Amino acid sequence: MKAIQFNFSKSRYIFSKVAGRFLTKAYWDPRFSCLQYTDHHRKELPNDDWLRVEVKYSGICGSDLNLIFLKDSPATSPYVSFPFTIGHEIVGTVTEIGSNVKGIQKGQRVAVDPILSCEVRGIEKPCRPCQEQNYSLCERKTEGAISPGLLTGACRDTSGGWSPCIVAHKSQIFSLPDEVDDLNGVLVEPFSCAIHSVMRSQPKQGDTVLVIGGGVLGLSTIAAIRALGFPCKIASLVKYGFQGELATYYGADEVIHLSGSGYDEAFAKAIDATVLSPLFGPKVIEGGADIVFECVGRQQSINDALRFTRNGGRVVLLGLAGIMDGIDWTTVWLNELEIKGTFAYSTETYQGKRLRTFELAIQLIKEGKVDLSPMITHRFQLENYQKALRAVSSKGKKDAVKVVFEP
Repeated sequence: MKAIQFNFSKSRYIFSKVAGRFLTKAYWDPRFSCLQYTDHHRKELPNDDWLRVEVKYSGICGSDLNLIFLKDSPATSPYVSFPFTIGHEIVGTVTEIGSNVKGIQKGQRVAVDPILSCEVRGIEKPCRPCQEQNYSLCERKTEGAISPGLLTGACRDTSGGWSPCIVAHKSQIFSLPDEVDDLNGVLVEPFSCAIHSVMRSQPKQGDTVLVIGGGVLGLSTIAAIRALGFPCKIASLVKYGFQGELATYYGADEVIHLSGSGYDEAFAKAIDATVLSPLFGPKVIEGGADIVFECVGRQQSINDALRFTRNGGRVVLLGLAGIMDGIDWTTVWLNELEIKGTFAYSTETYQGKRLRTFELAIQLIKEGKVDLSPMITHRFQLENYQKALRAVSSKGKKDAVKVVFEP
């Protein structure tokens, strides 16, 4: 079978890094890049606590693009094992079951939580975060019965969603009810990221929330706030018109567009803040949002997040911020801002109950509180991966939001 794999090679890395500045295709050209569409042997179940899932859809995530465009920080490199098959947004059907797996049947439709925590790794004495059910903070991502990997899709032993099938531990499997179709199922993973960030920074009655970014993560954050029922005003800062339409669809009260000049004045007007003019440089906003969810992870978006947060407010970083220069941290100390990072998903307290984030995401979709499927704008077969990457890397020209692979 064929799969899309990333296999580090110093010479290919250097070539793509240099050539990619002039020709985007250099990042995925199989002749020169670390990305390969290649023969891939089906992984065996590591033990009887595992099962096999035939992939129906697998999404292209912003973190996948960071990898392909060689923007990842080297700080994450100890937490992968080469060669790995990419893809951690996965919906599929169970086709093989280990003898210790109970309550799951062949043919069952499932979403896969890709975190490779202590339980998945067969570690008998879990680390403290795993004992506290904070699986995203697992401290043993390089240990246990499988190779290093933050997630399925970054570990050579599990395969990933950009292939016909994966193996997964029984604790990673979440059954999908009939009310949750496959297009919603493949978006359970990014929706769970958004839910996790919102539950860890819950808006209060009367708060103004700014969501920066009109991609899947930004739109999912708006959808999560509304589906969870937090009574707040939401402003959305987006780049493209079609993103603004979806932001409104998912519950944004105000949409501000980055196109042209003066978006900071438009934001201030939308939330009744004051614009101050410095001697030079970006405008200063007095009286910004109570909480800003930064869902892009770029220099401009992070600077905007810091500028647009009120005194004593909170900035939540979801957007894969890595190594970057040119961040003005003045407002962090001047306005006593709180900076909060969030990674992936874990366990949440919702309506007095402790739930895995994936469980909560599936419940909200099942109850009809959100339909994520309008975000899926493009589908490609694996062999057309270069067309898929061109679509997702030129969103404005293609009106692309979520691009997925299908059989």
